Formats: sequence, structure tokens, C-alpha cells
Amino acid sequence: MTKTILQSSGEKNPIVVGNRVPKDFFVTKGSGESNITIHAGSYHLALKAAGIEMANIMTYSSILPKIAHKIGKPKITHGEVMETIMAVAHGKKNENVTAGIIYGWLYNKKTGEKYGGLVCEHNGNYTKNEIEKKLRASLNELYINGFNNDYDLKEIELITESFIPKKDFGTVLVALCFTNYVVPIIKN
Repeated sequence: MTKTILQSSGEKNPIVVGNRVPKDFFVTKGSGESNITIHAGSYHLALKAAGIEMANIMTYSSILPKIAHKIGKPKITHGEVMETIMAVAHGKKNENVTAGIIYGWLYNKKTGEKYGGLVCEHNGNYTKNEIEKKLRASLNELYINGFNNDYDLKEIELITESFIPKKDFGTVLVALCFTNYVVPIIKN
């Protein structure tokens, strides 16, 4: 299929690139409540509290490449696409609403070289202590089911957001937000 497209476009020496690899990220969190609705109400206000309401949010699964580096929150351009690993919880008035993320870095046991990172998200009607236990258990489960023989899990960070809405709808979120990418050139 790629060959056909390239031939039909008339390109004689196309550049072929690989998948983008996230490089820098920042961590943010927020909560919001509304008497109107969730999506255009409490969710939007949680994004605003997190400082990312002006971006179009896309979500990833839970892997950090070894080149990923945590930075401070940069200036965000209105309308930009922001790719994230995000935990979001919605609830109703007087319900405990909690979201959290835990991540850690894998290091080769023999060489000490950084391999990459694992991230787990969780959300629900939990207390802060309950979600922290669930997040630690989730990260440990990932680690022991594929990584513990060859890698040590270090530099673990856990971030949570929790509150009880006084309005009809409430949302909390925690996010790792990617800001830039490395794009490998496979063929020039």
C-alpha cells in the first residue's frame, strides 16, 4: 500500500519516517464541578484547573520510552493537540471522586541502563489511600508480569486528585502530557 501511494504521488526519493517517540512530558491535575453536565461542565472545569483546557486531548496507553523526560508545564497554544496518559473520574454530588497515576522507570539489572517506564492509571469513588494502594498494586502487577527478571523498577512517582463535589456533577483528572517527539527517519 505504501509503495503504491508513493509511486502514484510521483516521489522518486521519499523520506520514510518511523513512529513518533514521546520525548518531554509534564504532570498536571485538576478538579471541577458543575450543576449543568459532565463533559461541557465539570470535565472542562477540571481541564481548566489542570491548565490544559485550551488543548484537544488525546489519550495513550501506559508506556514511557526511555528518552522521556519530565519538565515543567510549558505555554500551551489554544487548539493544539495534546497527547496524554490520563486518569479521569466523574461523580455526582456528595460522592468521593478520585483519580491517580503512578509511574516508574525500568533499569537493566546487569548494565544499569534505563529501559523505559511503566504507567498505571486508576479512577473511581475511592479515598486517596484506597486509590494509592490500587495504583501500587497495578504497577507491581505490570512489573512482575514481564519485567522483573531483567529490570529493576525505580524512581516511582504517584499523583492523585480527589474531592467530593457540592454541585450535581464532579470530575477529577491526573495527566502526563507529552510536549514533543522524536521522529526517526528510516529511509532518506
